[in-house]
Amino acid sequence: MLEQYLRFKEEHPGCLLFFRMGDFYELFFEDAEVVSRAVQIALTSRNPNDENPIPMCGMPHHAVEPYLSQLLDKGYKIAICDQIEDPKEAKGLVKRDVTRVLTPGTVVEDSNLRSKANNYLGAFYWDSAKDAGGIAWLDFSTGQWSGLYSRKEPELWQWMVKIDPSELLLPQGVKVPPQFNDLAGQVTAVAPGTFFDLAGARNRILEAQHAADLDSLGLQGKNELVRACGALLTYLDQTQKGEFGHLGEFRPLNLGKHLLLDEVTERNLEIFRRLDGRSGPGTLWQVMDRTMTPMGGRLLEARLRQPWRNLAPIEKTQECVAFLFERDRLRGDVRHALDSVYDLERLSTRIFLGRANPKDFIALRRSLSMLPRLHSLLAGEDLDPAPDLKRILAKWDAMDDLCALLDKALVDTPPPVITDGGLFRKGFDPVLDELIELNEHGEDRLKALHRAELAKNDIPKLKLGFNKVFGYFFEVSKAYKGQVPDHFIRRQTLVNSERYITPELKELEDKIISASEERKSLEYKLFQELREHLAKARSRFLFMADAIASLDYWQGLAEAARVNEWTRPVLHDGLEIEIEQGRHPVVEAAMGAANYIPGDLRMDQGRRILLITGPNMAGKSTVLRQVAIMTIMAQIGSFVPARSARIGLADRVFSRVGASDNLAQGHSTFMVEMTETARILRQAGKRSLVILDEIGRGTSTYDGLSLAWAVVEELSTRAGGSVRTLFATHYHELTGLEGKIDGLRNLNIAVKEWKGDIVFLRRLVPGPADRSYGIEVARLAGVPRPVVERAREILAELEEKSQDNQAKGAVDRASQTLLPGFGAPPIKIDRELCEHPIITQLTDLDVDGMTPIQALMLLNQWKDMIKD
Repeated sequence: MLEQYLRFKEEHPGCLLFFRMGDFYELFFEDAEVVSRAVQIALTSRNPNDENPIPMCGMPHHAVEPYLSQLLDKGYKIAICDQIEDPKEAKGLVKRDVTRVLTPGTVVEDSNLRSKANNYLGAFYWDSAKDAGGIAWLDFSTGQWSGLYSRKEPELWQWMVKIDPSELLLPQGVKVPPQFNDLAGQVTAVAPGTFFDLAGARNRILEAQHAADLDSLGLQGKNELVRACGALLTYLDQTQKGEFGHLGEFRPLNLGKHLLLDEVTERNLEIFRRLDGRSGPGTLWQVMDRTMTPMGGRLLEARLRQPWRNLAPIEKTQECVAFLFERDRLRGDVRHALDSVYDLERLSTRIFLGRANPKDFIALRRSLSMLPRLHSLLAGEDLDPAPDLKRILAKWDAMDDLCALLDKALVDTPPPVITDGGLFRKGFDPVLDELIELNEHGEDRLKALHRAELAKNDIPKLKLGFNKVFGYFFEVSKAYKGQVPDHFIRRQTLVNSERYITPELKELEDKIISASEERKSLEYKLFQELREHLAKARSRFLFMADAIASLDYWQGLAEAARVNEWTRPVLHDGLEIEIEQGRHPVVEAAMGAANYIPGDLRMDQGRRILLITGPNMAGKSTVLRQVAIMTIMAQIGSFVPARSARIGLADRVFSRVGASDNLAQGHSTFMVEMTETARILRQAGKRSLVILDEIGRGTSTYDGLSLAWAVVEELSTRAGGSVRTLFATHYHELTGLEGKIDGLRNLNIAVKEWKGDIVFLRRLVPGPADRSYGIEVARLAGVPRPVVERAREILAELEEKSQDNQAKGAVDRASQTLLPGFGAPPIKIDRELCEHPIITQLTDLDVDGMTPIQALMLLNQWKDMIKD
């Protein structure tokens, strides 16, 4: 047995081997020590009296799921080695085999999954010789998979971070770039020749998709993406032993359909996680999620990750949301019905793969029982205002046949284990009914037979008895002198009696004794047949899962809009953004609507860059983020937190806010800030919305101010001057750019001084802030009073010196040509130097008319002239 164990262990390196022995799963050697520590179970020994005992631990097979869940959460991979023949029929050692390998990216059980989030297995491949690559990702629990082909390696890594796979397949030797090191813990290194082989990948994809060529799958000419898809299928083949026929149609990601949000923007806007990395309260997801089903929750997540960028799907969603928003009673009834609908996608997957337990079937039955109720609720309404809702209802499949089958078949509270019996109702199968009758009422049948023999034969004191040797028998006293019936067969003679059996008694006895095992065996067979019947209906389940997800998504957005008093925005193809009484949905949820002060904002061709000044704590970052968040909300079809909103569609939203570092990767706060800024400047396009907060604060004043100014200038001209930018800054000198840069306007967060204190009015008003109020903010934050007072003294001294310098003319502000707010001393040039040809050329130089390459060539020419 141990040789058998070690052979399977060698075939599955890196896995904990759960070895089935009777009613237990056992682990030995190092695996036993690892598991006993990880899940806190007793470590014993196979041969405790030997000099070198073999460590061992185990758990009952019917209670193994919680332990598997804990181990998978800790990142372990598990090989399940089952008995593949009946031990009663085995000759010698029971045959065993590894039936599947559990990994974090391939689990299907609810205990290992977040109900409203996808669980992705990802694969990454980059060909540096061709400068092209592809990523693919697959949710094994639902069968959905997709991929992306690109010639930009950073873009592929960015998307992989967004997808956040539980497990990522990389060719051996490939490392995750330092800036994306969050993925390092999910990496599984695999042999590139086996997993990423192009010919093998092509064949596997065509076989899995039942397709004749790659063209129909959108994969033609995308060999790197084909390799990534092939790696996923090869991994599934090795871990699931070929059981992945439930995969849906492969659909490559079409970036042209979606508003793009990179992983930095998702993090900075706290869409799914707060800046501290935690999920839940404080995120946009938590405020918006009013879905009732796992499918609806996953659809909301997908929409927030990939909002639409075209008007048509947005407006169709708005129509359905508005329809349910206006009908509180209908929406309440729909929510109540949806609350009883379980995860049809994942339930159907487990049924298809043969991994469903009785509890799953009961959940499925309850879910199907709600479909007619939902249909009747919607059918009673005029759905013309919501065409998509009407379309879904027209194709509605109530699945009455499957619901009736499950209702007829299964008891209300079945046992947790399939092989224990007690699953089926009476009346489902005649043979099973007989076995149940014998199993539960065998004694009554024996007594009935006894009474029948008494009535048929005049044998006084005919008794019914039982012993372990002869089983059931009829006992006739020696005092009876008559003839016993011919069908009585003598079995035992005693001093005072004779014991007989009859063919009918023997047959009934055999049935009673074997009824329990036969019942369990038949119920297991019927359960498998029921599973196979339901597995054939997987396409129907998936269709209704999509329908339920859409309905739940719409009602969830309507419920959130009603509860939070959001309004329907108007979207258009222009650049204008007009928001009246706008609020930040997450901040408002934390503070309470009564404590939140809404504000107005307008962006158009003449106000493409809004430069926002004001002290810390005044709310600059909140204003910036709420515009970006409202744009995202609007482009998933949601209502927005404002009295009214008119929003021009965006193709990308970029966000650079806050101050953070990444010391583990050697990146300072300023380095992270510049990296994120560089990405924005390289990728911002014609319809992009850019949110920038405090650019250049991590370096010296002059360096930071110069960078901030240069960034503003670049954004003002990029993509023909169509990039919309909200730029918050403490550099008051930048406010002098209004009137010098086309489309730039100053705004500030209003602050009022009252009796020595400052009051944040939280209002966005035109014009620059008059000063920074930094010391007052420090006082409000709790900085000790002596420090605050000393800071005020130092500030007064500095301001006095600044005024003295101005009076002495040390800085000629009239000659300022570089930075608003900063002067430069006059440059004294020697008379002989003025006659140098370089000075002559410099004086006549048309700087505005030069291209960068012309400037470089001229500098090189001047350099040669100086050498000469």
